[in-house]
Amino acid sequence: MKLTVNGEDHDLAADTLAELLALLDYEGDWLATAVNGEIVHRDDRASHRLIESDRVEILSPMQGG
Repeated sequence: MKLTVNGEDHDLAADTLAELLALLDYEGDWLATAVNGEIVHRDDRASHRLIESDRVEILSPMQGG
């Protein structure tokens, strides 16, 4: 399925947002996610179905100063 993740086009086999995060090696409770501009909370990621051409944003905290 073709998805745009953080502004980059990908062709990935993920049915849910949780599957997408696992495929891209994102993990942790501190992630913020949005699909097509709508926030998807951590508890809803496993049930949030992705469709062709979805725009996904994944934000994780950065260390440093």
